[in-house]
Amino acid sequence: MLYRLLADLTAGVHFLFVAYVVFGGFLAWRRPRTIWLHLAAFAWGFSTILFGFDCPLTNLENWARHQAGDPGLPSTGFIAHYITGVLYPSDAVDLVRVLVAITVLVSWAGFWFRVSRRRYGRAAT
Repeated sequence: MLYRLLADLTAGVHFLFVAYVVFGGFLAWRRPRTIWLHLAAFAWGFSTILFGFDCPLTNLENWARHQAGDPGLPSTGFIAHYITGVLYPSDAVDLVRVLVAITVLVSWAGFWFRVSRRRYGRAAT
């Protein structure tokens, strides 16, 4: 029972991490110091897709599920198992990746605009 709970909690944290990778740049608009955390999270998330790095959250969930006697995630991983085909059709993966990249870039552009506006606004007064 504890291992299933750990696996479910890990999946929940994983969902939050994926959401942060996509939308965390917008949080930095209000909390500018968080941009470094978002850059690191994005770099890690992007690397797992681009280079195929193993995600420690996926490994933890698999371990907990195996300890509970349940099957682990398929080799395609967390996103393919829980998100692709559930939140968007399987044949839209490339479109979703482009939309995610655009969302992140918009959040970074907005962050840069807000920070530079603050910086130059203070210098003028």
